[in-house]
Amino acid sequence: MSRILYKYLDIHGARCMIGNKNLQFTNATQLNDPFDCHPKLIDYSNMPPPKPTRVFEEFWKRKMENDAQNKRNETWLCSLSKVNDSILMWSHYCYNHKGVCIGLDLDKVMEFVPPMFGSTYIKPIVLDVQYKQIIDRPDAYSSAEDLFNYQWQTKAKDWEYEQEVRLVMPDPSMIYAALTPSQVKHPKDVWDRCEIHHYMPLKGECFESIYFGVNTEPSEKEKIIWYARNKLNPQIKLYQMRIDSDAFRLQPEEI
Repeated sequence: MSRILYKYLDIHGARCMIGNKNLQFTNATQLNDPFDCHPKLIDYSNMPPPKPTRVFEEFWKRKMENDAQNKRNETWLCSLSKVNDSILMWSHYCYNHKGVCIGLDLDKVMEFVPPMFGSTYIKPIVLDVQYKQIIDRPDAYSSAEDLFNYQWQTKAKDWEYEQEVRLVMPDPSMIYAALTPSQVKHPKDVWDRCEIHHYMPLKGECFESIYFGVNTEPSEKEKIIWYARNKLNPQIKLYQMRIDSDAFRLQPEEI
């Protein structure tokens, strides 16, 4: 069975993603949680014996943390969710339930990754986010954890409601880099590379479903429905989210 993951978007972001048939990747330093992918998630302070001089020990610790920070600067992520009915995510990412939630068939997404999207890895790494207390830092020298993945998939318990799955792309090709429409409206002479997004092309069949928010404008909804059925994927499933009258939850109703 295909694994369906969900992208919550405001209406403008949804139009861009559906119209351009792509998936936006954001640099790991630009996420909304300052702890995300931070080098301090890993403990580099306990060098194994025999230890060198204190000066060299401090130098090595700083070097390891700098290497981890450089990995963060050179990695782009796409955040998806396992659920389509999170009230908090509809509120936070869909502009008070006015946006949409797009269901993506992960198998098809990975099947159609263009061969030059990654400079180092051929395809994005798929990681289920693990929610932990940030104080639980694995030792860089003796932990059984995969430190590379740990840095990308560990978040604080506060975010557990998101049920996030990440597509992680170290060093994506600049062929797929582009400014957002907002950045185009506010140009700079020089852009920091970390501010630039990367866009992975998708085929229409990657789009499995679209869920419209409780407050999505009817005119925007009709435009997206027409485009999805006629230009995107004739087999796409369309749903309207409704308020459950008996509980604090949302329920999808097929259109």
